[in-house]
Parts: sequence; structure tokens; C-alpha cells
Amino acid sequence: MSHRNARLTFHARMTVVDRVLNQRRPRSHVAKEMGVSRQCVSRWVSRYEVEGEDGLRERSSRPHTSPSRTDVATEARVLALRDRERRGQDWIGPELGIPARTVSRILRRHHRPYLRECDPMTGEVIRASKTTAVRYERGHPGELVHMDVKKLGRIPEGGGWRARGREAGSTSRDHKGRVGFDYVHSLVDDHSRLAYSEVLPDEKGPTCAAFLDRAATYFAAHGITRIERVMTDNAWAYKYSLREVVARLGARQKFIKPHCPWQNGKVERLNRTLQTEWAYRQVFTSNTARTAALAPWIEHYNNHRRHSSLAGLPPISRLSPT
Repeated sequence: MSHRNARLTFHARMTVVDRVLNQRRPRSHVAKEMGVSRQCVSRWVSRYEVEGEDGLRERSSRPHTSPSRTDVATEARVLALRDRERRGQDWIGPELGIPARTVSRILRRHHRPYLRECDPMTGEVIRASKTTAVRYERGHPGELVHMDVKKLGRIPEGGGWRARGREAGSTSRDHKGRVGFDYVHSLVDDHSRLAYSEVLPDEKGPTCAAFLDRAATYFAAHGITRIERVMTDNAWAYKYSLREVVARLGARQKFIKPHCPWQNGKVERLNRTLQTEWAYRQVFTSNTARTAALAPWIEHYNNHRRHSSLAGLPPISRLSPT
């Protein structure tokens, strides 16, 4: 892959060299054809003559030496002051007589956590970062499934503002008549990304438990006959209403850390895909029409839709034939 600002790729550079050295064409003509300067053509030809094809490949833009980099002793003073005082670069910089930006670069280079992630009393990290350093994936289908609910506004008869425009429904009478919400319950297998979703009227405990039972039946019909772990957030309905179903499945329930929805990221990503490719993909004139379109879309998602994390294959490709 070429540098993002490079005018020529590796193959284009080979073309330049071929036209100049083999076809004996003027460098100025080749430069005009390739949309670069004559100096650029000369540079690549010179590198090829000295280093061969290796001279045409990308090189790191990092300098061989950094004479202006902060010395080791100063970096040690910055780190020691940060660990002792637990203060930021705007305080440490003036204390040591160096720019605050330099202090910030030193702290990032040595992987010091942000103060907002630390306990102000002890300096220990107490808040989880939203960045997952290592992407994980379970080894076989059914080892872990993710469960969540997405709330969507219902569509009034005749269609909402997406169908009739934003001017429609702007009267006070329409504002008083609330249409309510649908609750899209979803279950996703961590390994295969097989998904199952239903539109239900609420997110109460019995509703969630009944959905999990039906989702497990759907998974079994597609080759996932055993569910080992069920991961959910800390909603009351999940904490106290799924125990019986989870026990009947022979599984174990896991909860994400409070206020860390990215830990349940696979089903959260499905929620986003549901919005963009089903709920808001086309204009629906009724809530019933949108609800009816969900089941066919789920079948498309599982059997035909290409998934980037599965090398462009659908989830069904990771399941045994049933």
C-alpha cells in the first residue's frame, strides 16, 4: 500500500522506470504523462539504478535521528512528577519549564493513563477505556451469545415524517398523540454472528425470557444446539428474569461492566445495522409493514449478507449443515 500522500504507487514507479530506461523516452514526457514533476521521475529512476526494485518501495518517513527529542533525564522527571502529584501537562509543564505539549507527548509515549480514568486519591485506573486493545472471538458457535434490546419509535398510520416530510405532523394535535415505541430484541452468536431478532411491545422480564427461549430454538435449528454463556447488560429484566431460561439451556449468564456497552459490542453493532439496513433503509407507511420486513431481513443477514469480520462470508458459512 502506498503512502496516503504519494502521487505514484509501486507499479506506477515501475512504469516510469520502464518508459525512461527501456523505452528511452524523455523524462519530461514521462513526467507529463504520469502527472508528476520531472524531478520526481528522476528521483525514482536514480533509486532504481542504485537499489533495483527495492528502491521503489515505500520507506518510513520517520527520521533516522531525532536530535530535538526530549532527553531521557527530562522524561524521567516528567514521569516521576506525574506519578507523585497526579497532575496534568498544564501543571507539570510550567513546573519543569517545558511546553505542556511536550509533557503530553511524553506521557502518551510512556502509556500513562489519562487523569479522567484514574482515582484522584490513589492514581489507580478505575474507569474502563472505550478502546478495546485486543479484538476477541470465541472458538466455536454457541460458546457465547450477546443479547440486547433496541428501542425504535413506532410509525403512525400513513407514515411519519420520512414519508410525508417534516412539515407533516407539526400541529399541536399531532404532538399530543404519542405513537410509542417498539422494542427490537436481538441475540447474536459471538463466533458465527448468527442473529435472531423480534419486534416486541416491551422490554419487561417475562418478555425478555420468552424471547431468549425462542431465540435458542432458532439457533438450534441452524446448528447451534448448545449455548454455553449469555452476555447481557445490567438491566433489571436481564438480571432477575432470565435465570430460569438460562438454567434450562444449561448456560451461564455474564454481565458487562456498568456503563460499558462496548463490551457487548457485537450485538450493539447489530443494532446499528438493523437501523441502517432495515428500519431506515426505506420509507414504511405503517408500523405493521416495518415489523413484517424484519424476519426476511434477518434471513438475508444470516444467509446472504457479507460480513467483514467473516472474510466477506455470511454467518451461515460458519455453521454445520442442518
